[in-house]
Amino acid sequence: MSTAGVRPQLFGTKKSADTRKAQRFFAERRVPVHFVDLAEKGASPGELRRFAQKHGVQALIDREGKRFAELGLRTAMYGDERWLTLLVDEPLLLRQPLVRIGAYVGIGVDEPAWKTALQALPKGTATG
Repeated sequence: MSTAGVRPQLFGTKKSADTRKAQRFFAERRVPVHFVDLAEKGASPGELRRFAQKHGVQALIDREGKRFAELGLRTAMYGDERWLTLLVDEPLLLRQPLVRIGAYVGIGVDEPAWKTALQALPKGTATG
């Protein structure tokens, strides 16, 4: 599989301070990213499964977020599959940002991990 043109993928919203931090991190390094605004379009089930396989479904849920409270989920006792379905249908329940760089998938701001993941990409693939 060719890695030419591999771009970090960033899932978040423009209102999220952590998403803006991630955008600034990549912009300062002149690394173009593919930004998916969760306020407009959710992540695909397959994409969410990648994050869930690495971190667990529960790590994807923003339990402190406004949407979580609005939906009255504080006492929800769902299984992982139900949570994944809900996260696809309600992308604003996701912790932000979700970042994918090559094989790396991360949740939240983690600049050291992003630097390591960018360095692991073949030369010239993340710079457009």
